[in-house]
Order: sequence, then C-alpha cells, then structure tokens
Amino acid sequence: MRRVTKLAAAVTATAALALTTAACGNSSSTGSGSSDDKGAAIAYDVGGRGDQSFNDAAYTGLERAKKEFGFKGADQEPSDGEADADKVNRLNELARQGYNPVIGVGFAYAHAVKEAAERNPKTTFGLVDDATVEGDNIVNMVFSEEQGSYLAGVAAAKATESKVVGFVGGVEIPLIKKFEAGFVQGVQDTDKSVKVRRQYLSQPPNFDGFTKPDLGKEAANGQLDANADVIYHAAGLAGQGVIEAVAAKDKWVIGVDSDQYEQKALAKYKDNILTSMTKGVADAVYDLIKNVQEDNVKGGVLRYDLEGDGVALANSNPEFQNMKDIQDAVKKAREGIIAGDIKVNTTP
Repeated sequence: MRRVTKLAAAVTATAALALTTAACGNSSSTGSGSSDDKGAAIAYDVGGRGDQSFNDAAYTGLERAKKEFGFKGADQEPSDGEADADKVNRLNELARQGYNPVIGVGFAYAHAVKEAAERNPKTTFGLVDDATVEGDNIVNMVFSEEQGSYLAGVAAAKATESKVVGFVGGVEIPLIKKFEAGFVQGVQDTDKSVKVRRQYLSQPPNFDGFTKPDLGKEAANGQLDANADVIYHAAGLAGQGVIEAVAAKDKWVIGVDSDQYEQKALAKYKDNILTSMTKGVADAVYDLIKNVQEDNVKGGVLRYDLEGDGVALANSNPEFQNMKDIQDAVKKAREGIIAGDIKVNTTP
C-alpha cells in the first residue's frame, strides 16, 4: 500500500511500574539490551495473537520491521477482563524499558495511550483503530472499514444463490457498525432483492464477541438455518467459529482484516473463504516503526482508505478470481467509491 511517511507520528516513553504476568502478558522480547536494539513494541487487542485476523496483522507489521531494522522488539498479550489501568501499566512499562514506538492495537487502548503518552513525552505511541486521542507524540492509525465492507457486500450479493446473506459482528460498537453499514449498503445497492440477516455476538462492556469462536459458530449456524449462503464476519477470534460453521455447510464466508484464505490455521476451510475484507494494519504498524527509525514522525491521524489500498478485497481464492461477474461488479464499485460517485455510510 502507499506509504504515509509525511503524516506519521511521534509518541511518548513511559513511567516505571513493574507488571505482573496477568497485567502485562507475555512478551516475545528477551534480555535487557539498550533502547537502540529494542525497537518497537505492540500490545494486542482482545483475542491476542493467533486470531488469524486483526492482531496477527499487527504482528506481521512488527516482524517485517524487526527484520528490516534489526531490533528485538516485543509483543504483549492482554489479560481476560483487564481494566484500563492494566493497559496503562503495560504501555508505561514498555516505554520505560526503552521500546519506541509503543503501539496499542485496538480502540480499547485509547485511554491507556493518552495517559501513557502524557507520562512519556519522548516516546512515540501508536493507536490502531481510533482517531479520538490527541497528543504531539500520538499517532492514530484509522481505516475506512465501511469502504472495504461495501465491496464485500457487492461480492456477497453477486455470489448468493438463496438471496439471503448474513453479517456477524463481534461486539456492537461504533467501529463494527462501520463494517455492517458498508456491507449492507453494498448488498442493497447491488441487488435490493437480497435479504441481509445481522447479528452481534455480545454487547459492551462484554467483549466475548471478539474472543469466543463458539459464539461465532452458533450465530453462523442460525443464519445458515435461515437460508443464508454467504456470511461476512467482523468478529476477530470469534470469527473462526463463523468460518468453521460455514465451511461445514459448504457455503461461502467472507473473512476480515487479514486475508483469511491465506492463513495456515484456517487452511482446511480455505475453499469456502470467498474473499476477505483486508485492512492494512500490518502496513500501518510498519509505517509508524519505519518513521520512528528514520526520525520522521508527527502526531496526528493517518487514514488508510480504499484509494490507497488501506482497505481492500482479497483476491487469493482462484475460484473467486474466475467469477467474472463478481470481479467486474467489485471493480466498478471500487472505482465509484474512489471517484466519489458512491458515498458509503458509516452507520447502518
């Protein structure tokens, strides 16, 4: 995707506070080392690494930067039911240890990033998926999920044979509503006769809808029983349950965040993964680290949209590649959004 070097951000180092394993999670870094060889650190969103989606995309960006710049890096897991104070402590400790930038993966880190950045003005902090936190040393990395989801809706409307498609959202929050809004609009603009069944797995402050595959499986089975033959999920780790359920019925599923057709842990389901709405989380993480390494950061908001391939529709499945009718419709919709002819809703 296009680089956003000119807009990148500066973030703050943190205060001292020893963390317990429960509060801080496990880190991939080892040894004391100097701040120069430590490099960047990321703190995962709910679901943690291994979700084959959002968090794993962030890890991919970190790994790319580690190989290119030769630092050790660190990545840390969240704890179940942790409070904002635990997130603040985690970010503060990473900054105290010399990591720079320190990146909170997910909107749940908004408060923690703001507080840690204020305490550590010489460290650059990154926040993925939130544009509300201001600070000279804070970079907000946000995505136009509604645009990519619109394309997913176009593909679903073209692929369905039953004229029923489904949307499974992890937690009913404004961020996931953007996915729903774009998807539903894409379906309806393509074929108004197609019905969209929608379901959320949990309501805040319960975030199980991002972490429990059984919830996703149950929701998907309900939609499949109601005649849906294409289901789009935006549910993080819980989305693996959606994929499993859809594959068992030999229907189509549309993945999210990462190209889930290419995820090794999902290989046995790949033939049923029509496409995925991808977000350039890996690129965003890499961009910020690169800019810190090159001392070229400014605080602010970096937006990754359809025009810059910050969001996109994956084309890995050979069967999807050969669906000319869908490919043509998706291409036309993409061009319309970029040209401004199609205005995509951010709320349902």
